[in-house]
Amino acid sequence: MPETPTMLVDKLKSEGEKYSSFYGGLTDEQWRLEVYTEGAVWTVRSILAHLVTAERAFVKLFENIRQGGPGAAEDFSIDRYNASQQEKTKELNPHELLEQYKSVRARMIEWVSALTEADLQKTGRHPFLGVTTLREMIKMVYLHNQIHYRDLKKVMD
Repeated sequence: MPETPTMLVDKLKSEGEKYSSFYGGLTDEQWRLEVYTEGAVWTVRSILAHLVTAERAFVKLFENIRQGGPGAAEDFSIDRYNASQQEKTKELNPHELLEQYKSVRARMIEWVSALTEADLQKTGRHPFLGVTTLREMIKMVYLHNQIHYRDLKKVMD
């Protein structure tokens, strides 16, 4: 059975609370742990900055698609976007990033709460998934968090 807007909201809420709690309990040393070292080095802090900026962009992108727009440009570069967003957030401390994470997740939840089943079936281009439905894009929001969480837990354990 496909996820309903209510099911998606519930998942976004529970995942958001889980990760807010996790990030809120980190020590200064843990924030500096290196998670990804190929190319640009990403620390635990870098990952949270990435989650914040990606989700902020997704709210805008998904609304574009809901309104009948195409979504991401075919030539959109995830790597270039991520690098530019890391640069834009480099001065924010972990506490500021965590507050932004909570805020952007609340915006995403509010936006998804207003969707209809017909909205979830609308299609557009996602930067990673390609052309797919809004339902799949919203699911990718919390899966995206889970993927990075799994990777950083490997470094922390």
